[in-house]
Amino acid sequence: MKSAAPDKGKRRGRAKPTRLLKLLASRRARRHVYDLLDQGSDHPVGIVLQRVIITLIVVSVAGSALVTVPSLADRFGGLFSSIEFVAVAVFSLEYLVRLWVAVEHPPFREMAPWRARVAYVISIAALIDLVAIAPFFLQLLGIIDLPALLVLRLLRFLKLARYSPGMRSLADAVQSERTALLSCLMFLIGLALISASFMQWAEHDAQPEKFGTVPDALYWAMITLSTVGYGDVVPITTMGKLVASLTAVFGIAMLALPVGILATSFAQVIQRRDFVVTWSMVARVPLFNELPATDIADIMRYLNSLSVEQGEVIVRKGDVAHSMYFIAAGEVSVEIPRHPILLGEGHFFGEIALLKRSKRTATVRATSKTKLLVLDAADMQSLIERKPHIGAAIERVARQRMSSERVGRTGDLASGELRDDNRKDKA
Repeated sequence: MKSAAPDKGKRRGRAKPTRLLKLLASRRARRHVYDLLDQGSDHPVGIVLQRVIITLIVVSVAGSALVTVPSLADRFGGLFSSIEFVAVAVFSLEYLVRLWVAVEHPPFREMAPWRARVAYVISIAALIDLVAIAPFFLQLLGIIDLPALLVLRLLRFLKLARYSPGMRSLADAVQSERTALLSCLMFLIGLALISASFMQWAEHDAQPEKFGTVPDALYWAMITLSTVGYGDVVPITTMGKLVASLTAVFGIAMLALPVGILATSFAQVIQRRDFVVTWSMVARVPLFNELPATDIADIMRYLNSLSVEQGEVIVRKGDVAHSMYFIAAGEVSVEIPRHPILLGEGHFFGEIALLKRSKRTATVRATSKTKLLVLDAADMQSLIERKPHIGAAIERVARQRMSSERVGRTGDLASGELRDDNRKDKA
């Protein structure tokens, strides 16, 4: 009887490590699944998963469109139903798995698990995933009719944005220029109201049924400003034709403005995506490593790409510092006294330029064809003005670094930091 207690205690002792191992295994599995779903473009299993999902998206969208053709619906109705069932099953499983691994997503890692999953559920990507499966279940409950069901099914096309770099780049371009695009929209609305008011004044006596009120004339103004010009509503008076001519000219300018903004932003995003940019590349910079993932993501949007050839000087000693640089690919040599220091992919230099307009303390030259990401001090200042808490965090770290012996008082390169990086490379 006395020996029973120790045995029981041993069993309890063994049970705790077993449960802990299971928990750790679950976390490793969750991380592995997250990598396959969101970062698995180089993993064979990840590639297969992405191709299967992309194929199902395309096939299900095509089936939802073709089922509206009566002859095809009568002949292949069973096939269309099977495709829909398989697609909903796979998309539902994908949604649940993504909900499970949401805590591994960088912007959510600092949150409690339940908060991370709530944040994921209300994200744009998760809402699109939900729309992809919701019509099937709404139909089962009898909440939705067939026409609306087909429209919602076709929205599955938006799921391709998760797997298409081009669509993601376009979304990033719209996101980064949302303020400018919103300004264009407000200007367009104001111009439409002004044009409609003038047209109503010029044409209300001649065509009261078409231009009797400003809201009636507003339809004509929007069609004209968008340069569509259906021709179903046209002015007949001299003053009305003059207003229409001026409105058409302004419409050309209004169309070109947002197109130019989006085209420029889209080209910049595409150029940045040509580089291998990781979140950790920015996060490892001492000035930024105290910032949360969402703020680091904001900083990444301000990065500009730069390609330099072998032997080309990137910064020259004595020049005024105005940017910091991340090495995305290639290698550079920092030409300091005694011996140069080589910095490779993932390293950075010139970050003190973001803190003070000092002169470069060393010349940096590319030793091979190198791809760089550049963060200008002006862009960083703009971000800080929009989000003061980022500036406060950077300022706190800056005070510590500027008072350290590792940072030169008159320059922009931290020689101690370079020595640390060099030792890591040699190790």
